[in-house]
Amino acid sequence: MCGITGWVDFDRDLTGERRLLGEMADTMACRGPDGAGVWLETHAGLGHRRLAVIDIEGGVQPMTAEHDGRVQAVLTYSGEVYNYRELREELRARGHRFRTASDTEVVLAAYLEWGEDCAEHLNGMFAFAVWDVRRQELLLVRDRLGVKPLYYHPTPNGVVFGSEPKAIIANPLVKRVMDLDGLREILTFTRIPGKTVYRDILEVLPGQTVKISAAGRTARRYWKLEARPHTDDLKTTVDTVRGLLEDIVERQLVADVPLCVLLSGGLDSSVLTALAAKKLGLRGEKARSFSVNFAGQGEEFTADEMRGSLDAPFVAEVARHVGSDHTDIDLDAARLASPEARGAVLRSRDIPIGLSDMDASLYLLFKAISEHSTVAISGESADELFGGYLWFHDPNVVNAPVLPWTAYGSMDHTGLFDLGLLQKLDLQSYLAERYHEAIAEVPRLEGESPKEARMREISHLHLTRFLQLMLDRKDRTSMACGLEVRVPFCDHRLVEYVFNAPWSMKTHDGHEKSLLRAATADLLPRSVLERRKSPYPSTQNPAYDQAANRELAGILADPAAPVHGLLAKDRAQARADSAGPAGRMERNLLDNTLQMNTWIATYDITVDL
Repeated sequence: MCGITGWVDFDRDLTGERRLLGEMADTMACRGPDGAGVWLETHAGLGHRRLAVIDIEGGVQPMTAEHDGRVQAVLTYSGEVYNYRELREELRARGHRFRTASDTEVVLAAYLEWGEDCAEHLNGMFAFAVWDVRRQELLLVRDRLGVKPLYYHPTPNGVVFGSEPKAIIANPLVKRVMDLDGLREILTFTRIPGKTVYRDILEVLPGQTVKISAAGRTARRYWKLEARPHTDDLKTTVDTVRGLLEDIVERQLVADVPLCVLLSGGLDSSVLTALAAKKLGLRGEKARSFSVNFAGQGEEFTADEMRGSLDAPFVAEVARHVGSDHTDIDLDAARLASPEARGAVLRSRDIPIGLSDMDASLYLLFKAISEHSTVAISGESADELFGGYLWFHDPNVVNAPVLPWTAYGSMDHTGLFDLGLLQKLDLQSYLAERYHEAIAEVPRLEGESPKEARMREISHLHLTRFLQLMLDRKDRTSMACGLEVRVPFCDHRLVEYVFNAPWSMKTHDGHEKSLLRAATADLLPRSVLERRKSPYPSTQNPAYDQAANRELAGILADPAAPVHGLLAKDRAQARADSAGPAGRMERNLLDNTLQMNTWIATYDITVDL
């Protein structure tokens, strides 16, 4: 796992820009603490920061492919391709020769063999750029589900690109501007596909390639979800899901560095922990697992509609059941609320959007894990795929013409902001546009019942919109700690199959994620199989909100604070003076406001509203 960056300009000589390319790459040193490299020719420069996971010695980048002593193509690559061994043999049979054991070289050979179509041969999570010296053109490629990030800034004569915005804005050509749409994204936790909070920075879409040449820029989708008839009966479907999971986990356990599993005691992470323990046990190895715990949570915990039980007892039971070497990472409210933790989260993501204490705890968890492991396996996307979120099962949400995750308070959490600004933003219309835009993309299957058709829509909304937010959060927070997180439930084979399984199968026993439970029932304790969905943990310690309120009070007392012009001073002061705990949405907004103030100042953002 790595950080990639580059600059192409067809109207100037870039050979003197080695220092700047190195600086762009070095902004992502956290993504690649094990090595750095820059490659340059007249109109193109590629940069790389490496986190060594496979073939420690051989996978140095940028990597070149040569013929008769001349460079044909250059690759800067981030990610893991899990079928690289099979691809290497196929490419050898086609005449390619390999000098390393890395998946990087396989990706480069795949480009030489299949060109832009190479992405369709890859199974994995990846984002990469190939500069084709022969054709003088750049190809940007992103994996099917968008697990790995890839951004770019079009220039009049080329492009600047990077794994993260920080690499792009390190180039002085790029202006740092937040406009109305950027602020709308921050306040609504949704986005316009392909755009970012930065007005002039775009995102390569999941399953997309973008080609840049002197003639211009073209984009192509090589993968998207399709609606297909599901002809398997329930037993065959359950068996197929299990077979896919067995294969996926086995592939994703390949690493030349220490590897672990993230265990929350919920169904998704417990399934992966059990499968990893089973596979590793056959090799004579023991699975290692980690979980997060909040100091005092056992005494302070109060069950609510979203979270009915603590994770800790279930984590301990699963660890005992599968025999993993388990470690709990304990965090306290003061550390979660510290400006240091909030600042680290902001620097990791380059945008003031997040989930407050849940982001801080994720970062601190990853930071602690990275002291022991370089790779972690996570259950991300199982809820989107199998229908695990509570709102999948709430008729009022399912039947409403809204993005489902925005139905829980997203429009009543803007009380800190100026009323005139809110009218200008018109967030209701913005969210309605995003909903109708997303619904228009849903593939249809002739003959589906209204119920099945609607649940296909709900699933598609999550897999193409909400999942992108979650994957970006996990990638950026983990890579800020030099930790690679793999997400087996994002394997496109599993996603394609389960997306087309009817909703009646996904809920065949009356519970959420029935299909996943049935496919893995033999692996887990009954208590975990029967446990109701519980979201990522959040601290209930009032000290967290009190610390955030104090920070807000400091901002309000500082006339130079850049966020002043956006706030309704009286309501913001009331929040700062409040002694009571903040609700979930109110806490998120408060945290994002604090981050926005820091972001505008430290990133030198121009606010154009």
